[in-house]
Amino acid sequence: MGKNEILFYNKLKDIFIGAKIEGNSGFINLMRIKSSYFDVIFKELNEKVNEKTKDFPEFREEMFDKLYTFFQTYFSESGSIYFTYTPIKSRVYDKIYTDQEDVILFWKTRMLYYVKTDKMWYNLKVEYEKEGKKYTINFDVSKLQQKSGNEKKDLIYHLGKFSKEEITLYPEYSDRGRTTKLDEISKNLKSKKINLNEDDLDKVLKIFEKQNEVDYFINKNAKEFLKEQFDLWLKNYVFDDETGFSEKRLKELKTLKEIAYKIIDFISQFEDELVKVWNKPKFVLNSNYVITLDKIANKEKGIELIKKILNHKGIEDQTIEWKELNLIDENFNKKLIFQKTLNGETLNDNYKFLPIDTKYFKDPELDILSIFEDLDNELDGWLIHSENYQALNTILPKFKEKAQTIYIDPPFNKEQNADYLYNVKYKDSTWATMLENRISLAKYLLKDTGSIFVRCDYNGNMYVRMLLNEIFGDENFRNEIIVKRGAPKSEMFKQFQGIKSLGILYDNLYFFTKNVETRFVGLKKSVERREGYWSSFYDMKPSGARPTMVYELLDLLPPKGYYWKWGKERALKAVKNYKRFVEESKKTKETIDEFSQKTGILDFVRKDKNRILYYVHPKEDTFIDNNWLDIAGYSNITGFKTENSEVLLKRVIESTSKKGDFILDFFLGSGTTTAVAHKLGRKWIGVEMGDHFYTVVLPRMKKVLVYDPSGISKEKDVKENYNENKAGGFFKYYDLEQYEQTLRKCHYMPSEPLSDLDNKDIYNQYVFLKDSKLLDSMELDYKKDKIKIRFDMTYPNIDVAETISLIKGGLIKSIGKDYVILKRDKTEEKINYDDLDFKTIKPFIWW
Repeated sequence: MGKNEILFYNKLKDIFIGAKIEGNSGFINLMRIKSSYFDVIFKELNEKVNEKTKDFPEFREEMFDKLYTFFQTYFSESGSIYFTYTPIKSRVYDKIYTDQEDVILFWKTRMLYYVKTDKMWYNLKVEYEKEGKKYTINFDVSKLQQKSGNEKKDLIYHLGKFSKEEITLYPEYSDRGRTTKLDEISKNLKSKKINLNEDDLDKVLKIFEKQNEVDYFINKNAKEFLKEQFDLWLKNYVFDDETGFSEKRLKELKTLKEIAYKIIDFISQFEDELVKVWNKPKFVLNSNYVITLDKIANKEKGIELIKKILNHKGIEDQTIEWKELNLIDENFNKKLIFQKTLNGETLNDNYKFLPIDTKYFKDPELDILSIFEDLDNELDGWLIHSENYQALNTILPKFKEKAQTIYIDPPFNKEQNADYLYNVKYKDSTWATMLENRISLAKYLLKDTGSIFVRCDYNGNMYVRMLLNEIFGDENFRNEIIVKRGAPKSEMFKQFQGIKSLGILYDNLYFFTKNVETRFVGLKKSVERREGYWSSFYDMKPSGARPTMVYELLDLLPPKGYYWKWGKERALKAVKNYKRFVEESKKTKETIDEFSQKTGILDFVRKDKNRILYYVHPKEDTFIDNNWLDIAGYSNITGFKTENSEVLLKRVIESTSKKGDFILDFFLGSGTTTAVAHKLGRKWIGVEMGDHFYTVVLPRMKKVLVYDPSGISKEKDVKENYNENKAGGFFKYYDLEQYEQTLRKCHYMPSEPLSDLDNKDIYNQYVFLKDSKLLDSMELDYKKDKIKIRFDMTYPNIDVAETISLIKGGLIKSIGKDYVILKRDKTEEKINYDDLDFKTIKPFIWW
């Protein structure tokens, strides 16, 4: 085997599999299978090369050199297939892709799905010396569960086996705010006379965490992409070839292409599998409903059901939660929930909006849901804990063209780490691709009359505008709105250190519609009252007066270089209006404003000595323009770092929707969008991936149901429909299965490809066709095309009804113990869980 051949095969294995990653994850599981298949294909490929080059063996080394040159261009450290480096020889790209113009990187990654940005963790041995003693600290990542999405999570560490000289630490990703207990680790070490304090341990941990961070992508169509790139590369190579085009040379080049295509056919199968896992609909997990007591009491037999809930064992945990949310005081007694009146037992007004979370009442949950004749239509909203691409892709069949308004405030493109609950250290290309993937999906959730608002700052506004132009069309651009921003007080003095430019006072809010015919709802804002007054009726025009605006009015012409404000017909009518007012006011004694309000007449013109004047009416309201610096852009209701203000969302929602419309936010953050939508009587869907879904968003929405006096609740128009006596609500929240979870659960069994499968050669047959995926927990009846599912063997706590609702695209009318009834338009369908047809569930379990 020649030098170039060895180099090629070694490199191909590296780029095909990607850098070796340690840990416990579905992605790593698939990489291991990928590696085993590579060994099989290596043997087959070597035999194919021997066969094809037997007539010109001298070409073999050159061929492997060219294959190496091509393939190393398109594979990244994470195994992703895209333009990682474009050689100068590829002239067709030479002017497009350069290292200096990062904006071009977006085009390098636009054919990809962005998965996440994460570090590639490796086992690491750190030597640490203190007081003349040397310690070896081993970091073992074999048990590390990879992040499911792009949520920002810190590592925490657990102490493993240790001796006087050697210590083992196991890292894992933190959740719910857990941190490493360095003090406990230090105490345990000291018990063995290992004198490493918390500062020492912190230094060692920082050494371990300085590992390589990469972007994970999946190519949407690896085969088409690589073959297209190879054809272009080969053309350039041929044009540069000075050896001439003899018959032998043409055969050599044909062989080069054939071998390259064989490799591409095989490589692309694994990328295709990742695409299928990425795009498969996801199971609904851990779902619960939150409903206020009044919603139950208003239904038939609702009072009896509430009594059943109050006597359930879960009421103790529910009461603890109410106290933690400050919805009740320490003296609360559940007996106070009811009061006796002349009409019998009714809910106490002080407690009628208390929210029941069915996670505490799983036994009677179906009893609670059964009192609703049209379940989904009676819900106010859905909270979904998920990476947002997975969520949008999964809910699309059910909520296609349902959203009237979308508002998102994605992580800003800061290219630096920050104190946020998200990763914000993106390359421009990665950030743009991340947004493009998700906004393109969200477009299908918008109604034809719908609108979208995307908030960003100067780090990414140019990319957002280009992306939205491409996705929605520049003809559907409506406004670039400026929104007030503010720096935290602790940052106040930093603003004046090392100043290089002017301060930045606003963010950008891009407003697009789905349809060019969509009209913006004109909003007014209150201003300090300005009294009416008479003003000069002529304007100056530097280039000379327009002929049609120059005429005799009340025996006067406008001065030279000026023209009248209105056309002649309107002005003459305004003169008559004023004369009418003068005559009638002699009897009524009314003011011109009172006369105008009574008659609806707005235009008045009169003569005052040698001047013509027109009347300017009093002003209390003004139409809102694209300058929104008059309201707060951020607020601090929840203490969330980048919490959008409620008044901002009120303006967005009221300008583009009406009561009952759906509002969607798939970068939900602290939950401002869903909170405001609820207060304004809209339905809502909120998607958030971070752990703060449970610590910030869910508690906030429960408080909103009870009555949240903060934010826009104080405004007069809001208080008419949302107040202490008009609150309450009903929503659902759940987790979605994630990409990483699917990979981790999948069953991939190493096995050799079958040479006769579907009459396809070893390169073209789909090697994953034989793998069971998630079928291990299923019983198939092939004859009847039915499937029996042990859902609990796949995931615990699967919400079967919601899962079926999402894949079939129908709203849930009602749920039984072993069935769900779906509504689509005017039709209904009852689906029994024990009698599912395979086509219904197949997208979830076998792709």
